Amino acid sequence: MSAGVLIVTGGARGIGAATARLAASRGYSVCVNYLTNRDRAVSIVSDIEKSGGRAVAVQADIGVESEIQSLFQTVERDLGRPTALVNNAARLEKQTRLDEMDAARLQRMFATNIIGTMLCSREAVRRMSTRAGGAGGSIVNVSSAATRYGSPGEYVDYAATKGAVDVFTLGLAREVAEEGIRVNCVRPGHIYTELHAAGGEPDRVDRVKAQVPMQRGGQPEEVASAILWLLSKEASYVTGAILDVSGGR
Repeated sequence: MSAGVLIVTGGARGIGAATARLAASRGYSVCVNYLTNRDRAVSIVSDIEKSGGRAVAVQADIGVESEIQSLFQTVERDLGRPTALVNNAARLEKQTRLDEMDAARLQRMFATNIIGTMLCSREAVRRMSTRAGGAGGSIVNVSSAATRYGSPGEYVDYAATKGAVDVFTLGLAREVAEEGIRVNCVRPGHIYTELHAAGGEPDRVDRVKAQVPMQRGGQPEEVASAILWLLSKEASYVTGAILDVSGGR
């Protein structure tokens, strides 16, 4: 029996890829959304299909409204109406101070990290809400532990976008709670993913892991497990929650 249809934005790498694989193993039909990493997305889909699951790879820039709309239309056509969404796609740019950032960088960051998250959620609500004839569903937003310390001297803009994700989670959860949709959030800490390379420091986790009470960085699969729990019926009475997956930091 199918667990439902899941869209994972930014699903070709890191936390997104781990989430797509784990979800497929638990019976979801999975859309692996990607921006440029087509080969990796197709490889994940191939692995899922070889294991007997259903999956598609769909290219879309989560910073562009028309591409988000096309993404959801493609999923509905190829897999069926979405019942779950993981807003994982995120942009991170080179580490720098605020006084060295320009407006174009800030616009790029907010376009993907918060506006894209909101627009993807909008499309999901339009399909999941019992008010609109849907059968309900679950949304999990991927935020960051950076919302609690701000990432000074590195990327305060990224931290600010993720802070907006936290607040958006709380508001949307209350807005659609009576319509069969649960909205929650995971806040990963220092996780070994390729995102750090975009910030100019691929080995950043190893530099900062001593700040973590557990004295280590996390793995994408550990975050994926938390996401899948929030999506599942085991979390049926959980909405508006922000779950830290950060080793105690």
